[in-house]
Parts: sequence; C-alpha cells; structure tokens
Amino acid sequence: MPNRTAAIFATALAPLIWGSTYLVITEFLPPNRPFTAALIRVLPAGLLLLAWTRRLPRRGEWGIVALLGFLNIGFFQAMLFVAAYRLLGGLAAVLSSTQTLMVLVFTWLIGKTMPPKAAWGWAAACVAGIALLVLSPQARYDTLGILAALAGAAAMALGVYLSKHRRTSLPVLAFTGWQLFIGGLCLLPVALLAEPPLETLSAANLGGYLYLCLFGAVLAYVLWFDGIAKLPPAAVSSLGLLSPVCAFVLGWLFLGQGMDAKSLAGFVLVLASIFGVQRSTVKAT
Repeated sequence: MPNRTAAIFATALAPLIWGSTYLVITEFLPPNRPFTAALIRVLPAGLLLLAWTRRLPRRGEWGIVALLGFLNIGFFQAMLFVAAYRLLGGLAAVLSSTQTLMVLVFTWLIGKTMPPKAAWGWAAACVAGIALLVLSPQARYDTLGILAALAGAAAMALGVYLSKHRRTSLPVLAFTGWQLFIGGLCLLPVALLAEPPLETLSAANLGGYLYLCLFGAVLAYVLWFDGIAKLPPAAVSSLGLLSPVCAFVLGWLFLGQGMDAKSLAGFVLVLASIFGVQRSTVKAT
C-alpha cells in the first residue's frame, strides 16, 4: 500500500503540470499557434530522452510503440487543440473527462474483465464534477469540436489501456522518449501545413516553450507512463482529471476567473470521485 500511495502521488504530478498549460499558453506563448506549441512541446522532448537512453525497441515491439506514440501523443494532442479552439465554456474538458469511463469500457471489451460497479459510478461522478467546475451557459456546441474531444479522449483511453497491457522491454525513459518522438513526427506536417512560421521570439516565448518541453513533456510524461506501469489503467486515467482542476485553480489565482458555489461543488466532487476510483480499483486488484 505505501508503494501504491507513492505511485499515486507521483503520477498525480503529471496532470497537475499539464493543468498549467493553459496559463503558459495564454501568458507566455505567441497567439494562434496551437499545433506549433504541441510540436515544440513533444518532439524535442522525445529527442532529448532518446539521446539520453540510447535504447531501441526490440524487433517485435516497433508496432506497439508506434501505435502508442500515435494514440497517446500525436493524435491526442491534435484532437485536444482542435477541441480547445472550437469549444468554449469548458465543454472540451467535460468531454475529455469521459476518458476514465472509456478505459473501463476497454477493460471490459478488450480485457474481458468487468470493472467493479463502484468504479463506473465514480467515473460518471467525475464527469459530473468537471461539468459543475468548468461548464458555463456560454458553451458552444460545435459538432466537429465535440467529435474531436471525444476522439481524443478515446485515443488516450485506449493508449493508457494498451500501455499497461502491451508492455515492452523498454525502460520508462526510453518508452516515453519513443512515444514523444513518434507523436512529434505525426504533429510535424500538421503544424507546418496548418500554421504560419513563428516570428521572432521574446524571452517570455522561449521560456514558455522551454517549460512546456522540459516540464510539460519530459517530466510529466515520464511520471505518467511510470504510473501506468504501477497502477490500474482506470486509476491512472482518473488522476488525469486533476489537469482541468489545476487549470481552474490557476485561472482563479492568476487570471481573475470567478469561483462560485457551483464550481466549488464541482471541485469537491471531482476530488471525491478520483479518490473513489482509486479505492474501487484497489479492491478489484
């Protein structure tokens, strides 16, 4: 149990770091460069980890490593930014919070194991909590944005499940590096074709990109994939809900965003739901 608790707290640091992404993008990065930001975030991080580890997947592991890099990084990041730009009022965060439910579905359909009823209930409560926390009456219901958010959540859910159950011989640093590198290669043509080149960067711009790369990618993803190796997939996925919670708190502290009784109730419900998913998955293992 102490080892599991330590793994939970270490893994939770990853979505807490990711929760700072919105603040960094709005305050430090050039506007209207979402795919470029995603590319600079993951591709150099992958190259850095690969240069450090110098480990190749075994011959039969290239397929699963490439698939995971596409699901966990490339496709997920692209869908994340499409949803963020097309959906307002926190709707993207609400749809993305269905990821834990999707992990339970994959556990049932692919793993042929029915998760405990409590896990389903708490995962649904997570979605309700995020809705209370971030959803506003100004939410815009854009069909393409909704599909992108759900597709991104499904890709990440499947990636989390497969990362746990299709293990490779790679240590966590190399495993993370290859996924970031492959995901970055997927994002490269998207960024080049969809967005104009970057102009002269300020010191704040460079600092923002450096933070996203070293902390938002290298550190956060190493902690995330290490957590996947040690915890049940649903438990890891539920910790991901700390990202919108952190983004909301930072927005309240630094950007003057309001907090009312509804959002406070959502905040408490999300934390209780994450704890509930952790407990229910412990009893199931």
